Amino acid sequence: LQQVRPAPHSTDFQNPRNFSMIIVTGGCGFIGANFILDWLRQSDEPIINVDKLTYAGNPATLASLQGDARYHFVQGDIGDSALFDRLLMQNPRAVINFAAESHVDRSIHGPADFIETNVSGTFRLLESVRAHWQGLDDAAKSAFRFLHVSTDEVYGTLTDTDPAFSETTPYAPNSPYSASKAASDHLVRAWHHTYGLPVLTTNCSNNYGPYQFPEKLIPLILLNAVAGKPLPIYGDGLNVRDWLYVTDHCSAIRRVLEAGKVGETYNIGGCNEKTNLDVVHTLCAMLDELKPRANGRYADQITFVKDRPGHDRRYAIDARKIERELGWKPAETFETGIRKTVQWYLDNADWVANVQTGAYREWVQTQYQEAPACASASAPASA
Repeated sequence: LQQVRPAPHSTDFQNPRNFSMIIVTGGCGFIGANFILDWLRQSDEPIINVDKLTYAGNPATLASLQGDARYHFVQGDIGDSALFDRLLMQNPRAVINFAAESHVDRSIHGPADFIETNVSGTFRLLESVRAHWQGLDDAAKSAFRFLHVSTDEVYGTLTDTDPAFSETTPYAPNSPYSASKAASDHLVRAWHHTYGLPVLTTNCSNNYGPYQFPEKLIPLILLNAVAGKPLPIYGDGLNVRDWLYVTDHCSAIRRVLEAGKVGETYNIGGCNEKTNLDVVHTLCAMLDELKPRANGRYADQITFVKDRPGHDRRYAIDARKIERELGWKPAETFETGIRKTVQWYLDNADWVANVQTGAYREWVQTQYQEAPACASASAPASA
């Protein structure tokens, strides 16, 4: 691929027309990286991972795949049509789109990036995929899938007594982030109904687990707690979220890709509604057990801060459709998943330190920017 520089851990990749493989976008982010690791634990089917490497894209998360011929990394933007036109020549059977700006607070302060990536980027990606799909023979057309990973936040907010979000809940996004994701969902739906593109959409609840960037609630609280810093909670702390362990999310996506009905949406939830305050107290109690303070309890560090603008009160997912139609349900309870998460952060201090200091971004710059250009369209790689 011209103008795409090979990552040191990548190998040249040339895919014959009959060789099964997939493309994942945003695969260096939290959910995408967990999906790739989970996929390659269970399958030998190769993956091309395309990631822009913004602040939350961390290739170190996938360091264990260095030298693995099944894994190929390309630094690139989903809005780069020329790049995707070349990558799609490798003839993937599916494209799974995780790529998104995804932090509500950041969207409030800088919405433009969210519109560019989540709306314009999704549009350009859909157009590249549509052009590729329309050129396939009938059998390959029938087998191809574009799976779009979205969020429950597109549905807006619930009161304490409202029923959980279902796949037929009207969209009512309340933040720039959720509005941009709602727009991307609508584009995916329209490309199916207008052009026949075989799409699948998943809307998940709040994910947690290993490798999550520490701007999100659970890793932020964990890392602040062990560092002796305040544990900030917005407002009264009674905002409710449904918590989904990330490997459960990965298994649901695999199942939707395998057996989901084209054009359908599937809500994916953890069946674990918790207030933010409950989550923080659970984390504090677990740290009291696993890494006790010299004096006092971690809960002593809790502090309440001014609520963010437009903070949705409650999210809840009705995941009965995916269980009924595809036989999927989460394997982890909140109690089992949160214990695994806390232990992972305690056991992986090097990963945490690199994320907190920005050292991994310096590593990306050193490793990739001076790599030679790749001259062949058969060798997707990264910068």
